[in-house]
Amino acid sequence: MKPKPWTILNSHLDKSYRVFDLRTDRACSPRTGLAHDFFVMESSSWVNIIPLTPQQEVVMVRQYRHGTREITLEIPGGLVEHQDNPEEGALRELSEETGYRAGSVVSLGYVHPNPAIQNNRCYTFLAENVYPSGGQQQDDREDIEVVLKPLLEIPSLIRTGVITHALVIAAFYRYYMEYADSSR
Repeated sequence: MKPKPWTILNSHLDKSYRVFDLRTDRACSPRTGLAHDFFVMESSSWVNIIPLTPQQEVVMVRQYRHGTREITLEIPGGLVEHQDNPEEGALRELSEETGYRAGSVVSLGYVHPNPAIQNNRCYTFLAENVYPSGGQQQDDREDIEVVLKPLLEIPSLIRTGVITHALVIAAFYRYYMEYADSSR
């Protein structure tokens, strides 16, 4: 049997936090007719960007993540601010987190980070021919180290668990499966 959309009986905002709001939806199952509560994290879209130097090095960031309480290796990314479109947000994050600028930018599409409980998208961009253009502009909630990694090492870094952030892995999937093969 094909799934059908559920009927939303009511929806209300429970609490607002700096980076997301928590919403409760009461929805009725089209299959059983029973109503249930569902909790949704409403958030602005996110962006990430794969910055690639002319020497085929990826400009990455190493930083502490409070969710896992670990230091991670990632590509630059963050929330799309209200004044930005996704590409502008990605370029802003690249500059703020790394001090690099892009020679050119290509959209690699978007994913839904976790559609079971989140309403947002994560857009991915490839920045080619990036170059240093000044220092980082970290806010007081960031402590970021810039790290250059050869593009050829990225699959191994994912396989060995050095890169574990799911949205970063999704970004490299889009790069390798959809962009790198078609650009040859």
